[in-house]
Amino acid sequence: MRDGRLSANLLDWYDRHARDLPWRVPPDARRRGVMPDPYAVWLSEIMLQQTTVAAVKGYFHRFLARWPDVTALARAEDGAVMGEWAGLGYYARARNLLKCARVVADDLGGVFPDTLDGLRALPGIGPYTAAAIAAIAFDRPECVVDGNVERVMARLFRIETPLPAAKPEIRSRAEALTPRARPGDHAQAVMDLGATICTPKSPACGLCPWRGSCAALAAGVQSDLPARAPKKPKPVRHGIAYLGRREDGAWLVERRPERGLLGGMLGWPGGDWGEMPQEVPPVNADWRDPGVEVRHTFTHFHLRLGLRIATLPQDIQPKTGEFVTLHPGDLPTVMRKAHDLAKAALDADASG
Repeated sequence: MRDGRLSANLLDWYDRHARDLPWRVPPDARRRGVMPDPYAVWLSEIMLQQTTVAAVKGYFHRFLARWPDVTALARAEDGAVMGEWAGLGYYARARNLLKCARVVADDLGGVFPDTLDGLRALPGIGPYTAAAIAAIAFDRPECVVDGNVERVMARLFRIETPLPAAKPEIRSRAEALTPRARPGDHAQAVMDLGATICTPKSPACGLCPWRGSCAALAAGVQSDLPARAPKKPKPVRHGIAYLGRREDGAWLVERRPERGLLGGMLGWPGGDWGEMPQEVPPVNADWRDPGVEVRHTFTHFHLRLGLRIATLPQDIQPKTGEFVTLHPGDLPTVMRKAHDLAKAALDADASG
C-alpha cells in the first residue's frame, strides 16, 4: 500500500477512535478550523516526557486552573510551580518550563513560535517536542516520533535492528508517512495507535487499520518488535538524610543547587550520594536511626537513603539549611517519602 493510502486509512480510523484528552481538539473540530491552544499543547508535551497520559491528566488540569496562560505561568513563583510539579519527576523539566514561559511572555509577547526552528530556540524544547508542538498546534508537516511511533513503525515495516540503532530508519519511515494535509491529526493518530492498539504486549492486531500492510504481523513477529539492545543494570547509590523537626513544628531543610538532580528543590541536609553513605549532620543534635530507609529509583540509578531524625530545640543554630513550616507537597517524591517516615517516627516519640 502506498504511503499516502496508509496515512489516509489511519486518519479514517482516527476520526472514529481518537482519544479524548484534555489538551486535544477532536478531529471533527479541527476539520472545522478549531485549533488547540499552543500553551496547552506545549504544557502537555513537557509533562508527558518520561511518563504516561494517566499520570499527567491531573497535573495538567491543576496547572491550567492555576495558570491559565503562558503569561500567568511566567509570573508564578518558582516554588509554587515546583510544588505543583512534585511527583512528576525529572525536575529539570519544571525549571525549563518556567524559563520557557518567561521567554515567551517577556520576549515574544506571549505568543509561541509556529515553526520548528522558532520552537527549538526556546528553553527546554528539543527536537521531538518542537516537532510535536509544530504539528499538533500549528499543523506544520513535521515528523513526530515518540516511543509509541517507534513501536508502530518497527512493526509496520518489520525493522529488526535493535533500538536505539534503529532510530534513523524508523524516523525515515515515519517521515515518508507524514502527510502535508492534516499532519497534526496524523501525528496524534500514530501515537494513539501505539497507545491503544499497537501496544507493547499483546497488540490488538485485528483492530488495527494497518493490519493488511504490517510486515511484522505477516511474519508473526509483531510481539517481538521493536527489538532492544540489552540494558545495563542501574548502579545503586547510598546516602543519609537528616530530618530535624524543631519544637515548634518547623523542619530543617535546604534548597538543592539549581543545576543537577532535583535542582532548585527543597530537600533534606546530608552528604553526597555515592557508593558509601556520608555522615554529615547539619547541626549537633541527638540524631538517631529510625531503622527504616527510603528506596527510590531515578533514571540512571537506584537510591537507598538512610534516615537520621531528631527533635531540635527552639534556639538551635544549624550549620546549613533553614527552618520552614513545611507542606509535604513542596517536596519532590523521594524527599516526601523521607518526610513521611520521619514524621511517623517523631510523632511516635512524642506520644510515647
